[in-house]
Amino acid sequence: MKPTPQPQVELRDVAPSLWIWRLEHPRWKPGQGWEPIVASTCVESRGETLLLDPLAPPEDTAEFWKRLDARPPTAVVVLKPDHVRDVDLFARRYNARAFGPRLFFREDIPKTDLQFIEPGSQLPGGLLALYDGRGRNETPLWLPEQRTLVFADALTAEGGELRVWASPAHQERALPALRALLDLPFERIIVSHGEPVHTRAAFERALDLPTWTG
Repeated sequence: MKPTPQPQVELRDVAPSLWIWRLEHPRWKPGQGWEPIVASTCVESRGETLLLDPLAPPEDTAEFWKRLDARPPTAVVVLKPDHVRDVDLFARRYNARAFGPRLFFREDIPKTDLQFIEPGSQLPGGLLALYDGRGRNETPLWLPEQRTLVFADALTAEGGELRVWASPAHQERALPALRALLDLPFERIIVSHGEPVHTRAAFERALDLPTWTG
């Protein structure tokens, strides 16, 4: 019997004290409107180490766990209800505080007690929860020290091109909310699906492109 191949994990440094890892989502199925490889984010800010929408690689992914153990996470953040992923595993392993939305889908509820966040909430390390206007309980995050925005699903980059993910009342609510984020002095954004790291210019272009419908 051939051994089961282990998922490949990509680690990528994005900026000082900011890195991501990418691996295949275990619940991915064809036709879901997103690619199987997803990104998670680790950021160090003001003495805190935070994991954003973290998906855990296998235990034998030595490079990943060695890096994380060297600077243990102090907080774990869920950016939207269907990005619960492995918040329980990381919170328990590192005795980290956990943050996330007030409501979850009944088939995907974290066991960890989360401190609720909403637009305007300030998280450990000075991170700020933002409003995306899409009505799906997502709170993108502003990382001031790294001048970076991190999104769950408000934007996606399937095929490499950054686009806004379609939602009801896109013109009325989502687009104005996303345009308002241009007031922040960010230099890059990170998204979960597709190519993960993009420039401010790519974000500006995405606001004028047709939405992504999957």
